[in-house]
Amino acid sequence: MKCHICNQLTESFVDQKTHIVYYNCSDCEYLFKSPEYFQELSQQKERYNLHENDENDAGYQAYFQRFLDFVLPLTGKPERALDFGCGATSLLCKMLEKEGIVCDYFDPIYHPETLNEKKKYQLIVSTEVFEHLHQPREVFESLLERLEDGGCLALQTQFHPNDREAFQKWYYHQDAPHIVFFTLRTFEVLCRMYGCDLIGDNGRNMMVIRKLPT
Repeated sequence: MKCHICNQLTESFVDQKTHIVYYNCSDCEYLFKSPEYFQELSQQKERYNLHENDENDAGYQAYFQRFLDFVLPLTGKPERALDFGCGATSLLCKMLEKEGIVCDYFDPIYHPETLNEKKKYQLIVSTEVFEHLHQPREVFESLLERLEDGGCLALQTQFHPNDREAFQKWYYHQDAPHIVFFTLRTFEVLCRMYGCDLIGDNGRNMMVIRKLPT
């Protein structure tokens, strides 16, 4: 099977515990479950509805604050932002607005009608979204198209350990809606493909990508 990111041939392996087949690209380090395990939005919603994400919860607020503390020093002072895949709440959007950044939000399950197809942004944030995507390269490209030149795409998704034995012990892929996995190299490859600059990462799960002028 070919890689969804760089179109190279992948190698397959079977998780010894779950017997799920995974495909791994040695070129860009993208890794994904066999497509038979991909979930439609209705299935994913059943899982998401179990999450208890209370906007007033201090721990939930701190979770997003850590993301903003990493992202905002790298992005300057954007005026307009989009939270792509915000989930049921708009907490991150509200936190950005407290920083003086006007923010829209979109989620294909909970807020599917909020996306303005013609609007451009100086910052797009997307936390814990990319691991759910059937076609992450296409979504990456579409988000870049929504950015102004010089704008930033800030992502959070756990980087996989890039070791087959360690991966099978890794907690992150055991969540059924998590179907695709990345390392920093995967996003470096995407940046080269689309003429972007990866301007910062925390080595674990966060990165900021700048769209260069065309």
